[in-house]
Amino acid sequence: QVQLVESGGGLVQAGGSLRLSCAASGLTFSSYAMGWLRQAPGKEREFVAAINWSGTLKKYGDSVEGRFTISRDNAKNTLYLQMNSVKPEDTAVYFCAAASGFYDATSRNRYDYWGQGTQVTVSS
Repeated sequence: QVQLVESGGGLVQAGGSLRLSCAASGLTFSSYAMGWLRQAPGKEREFVAAINWSGTLKKYGDSVEGRFTISRDNAKNTLYLQMNSVKPEDTAVYFCAAASGFYDATSRNRYDYWGQGTQVTVSS
C-alpha cells in the first residue's frame, strides 16, 4: 500500500521560509518522479515543482521559480520542498505526488499516487 505523508506545513510570515517533507512508503521511491502541487480555496490544484527519479532534472511553476527548491533523498525515501521568500499567495494545501515518468510532470493528471496534503499559511 503506497503512502505519501507530508509534514512541515504551518503558519509563516511573508518573506520567511518553510521546508516541507514527504515520506514515501509502499513503492520503489527511486523509480518514481515526484512532484509538489498545491490547492488554494476555490482554485484548481496547481503545479509547483517536480523532480526526476535521480534528482538531476527539475521543473518549477512560474510563480515559484527562483524562490522554491525541490530535492529528494532516495536513501531516506523522502521528498523535500524548500520554500523561501514566501508570499501570501503561496497559501494553500501542499500535496506530494508520485509519477511513473517525468515527462508532462507539470500536469496534475500525470500523477499516480497522492498524499493527503499539508496546510501552508502565509501571513502578510
